[in-house]
Amino acid sequence: MTPLRPTDLGDATHPSPLRFFVPDEVLVPSETQWPQGLPPSDMLLFEKAGPRRQLYFDPLRTRAAIVTCGGLCPGLNNVIRSVTRELRRSYGVASVIGIRGGYRGLDPSRGKPPIELTDELVEDIHRDGGTLLGTSRGPVDMKIAVDFLVAQGVNVLFTVGGDGTQRGGHALFEEARSRGHALSVVGIPKTIDNDVRFVTRTFGYATAVSEAVRVIESAHTEARSVDNGVSLVKLMGRHAGFIAAAATVASQDVNFCLVPEVPFALDGDFGLLAALERRLQRKAHAVVVVAEGAGQELLHGGGERDASGNLKLLDIGLLLKDRLDAHFKARGTEMTLRYFDPSYQIRGCPADTEDALLCDRMARHAVHAAMAGKTGLVISYLNGQFVHVPISEIARGSKRLDLEGELWRAVLSSTGQPERMG
Repeated sequence: MTPLRPTDLGDATHPSPLRFFVPDEVLVPSETQWPQGLPPSDMLLFEKAGPRRQLYFDPLRTRAAIVTCGGLCPGLNNVIRSVTRELRRSYGVASVIGIRGGYRGLDPSRGKPPIELTDELVEDIHRDGGTLLGTSRGPVDMKIAVDFLVAQGVNVLFTVGGDGTQRGGHALFEEARSRGHALSVVGIPKTIDNDVRFVTRTFGYATAVSEAVRVIESAHTEARSVDNGVSLVKLMGRHAGFIAAAATVASQDVNFCLVPEVPFALDGDFGLLAALERRLQRKAHAVVVVAEGAGQELLHGGGERDASGNLKLLDIGLLLKDRLDAHFKARGTEMTLRYFDPSYQIRGCPADTEDALLCDRMARHAVHAAMAGKTGLVISYLNGQFVHVPISEIARGSKRLDLEGELWRAVLSSTGQPERMG
């Protein structure tokens, strides 16, 4: 078993103002099931998150900054609010600033000046979707960014974003360390896709699933209100189908769920089109849910990438819409198709209760780690515990649906679809 610990900036010599502490020696295993009856020798162990007895930074001389990057996600404002209040109320940190417009805000020639985050400013922001600070995609020149952080007197930086954002945060720490500037960089992983390694659930995912279920309910109503009604719902999920799968199981109204982990064919006796025909003959209506990253092998993409380095996806929803229309028209079968694409709708709304709780706890644990002088890590909710995961482990890959796991088996049971189409 291998303990993986984050980097420490140095000796922590300042007593914490808090009263409850977690020792560094408390470790949490990466796996909770051991098929052979014993923990595997290659199992990873992570530090348990929580307040430390000694701090690296003197709160009265500390300036912290928060930056939100990438696409929107329910809960961003909750994180900003809780980080700000934990720093100011629990630790008495002298100053907390918000970097505006993502990493672009770390370059004075490209971004807007930062804003001071006060209790009053963040009072009600958790009631709104989006992010008070704004966001952007794409990298920043690390030398310029560290120049800016040094000039601003920032000792602690909280990076709220996906794996690209966290890799950028680690690069900022490395550049600062090479200059002898003690900078703690702590990440809070953000993606509604829920596809981050060693993170059981990311914030925003539960809200996204709830909003997706609302759309599926409307889609189901539309489909069953006409003869041979088909509703096609495209949901987010670039490389993993967690939202599509969870919304399918939660709604119990989906007949076909298509995810990136399971390739499918459109044509042939066992393809989606034939399976949909058989469904309409039995029930005269159907609901199809497709994750945005599913079926990319049918689209022959060009390999272009966006500003964050992500591969640009082609629109599987529009392809399916066109193919469904053409298929039934060619057979002279009357079919009414309704197409739903709520992608931005489900990520721009405020966090629900479950995500609000998760955001608050992740934010507070991030503050505890940073004030103790830990850096190069993200706060993870893993196996029912909050832990420190080194960014290097997050960056090694992404999490995907386990096709032998409980969630996908529930999808197959609730939809009745075959395990493979084609």
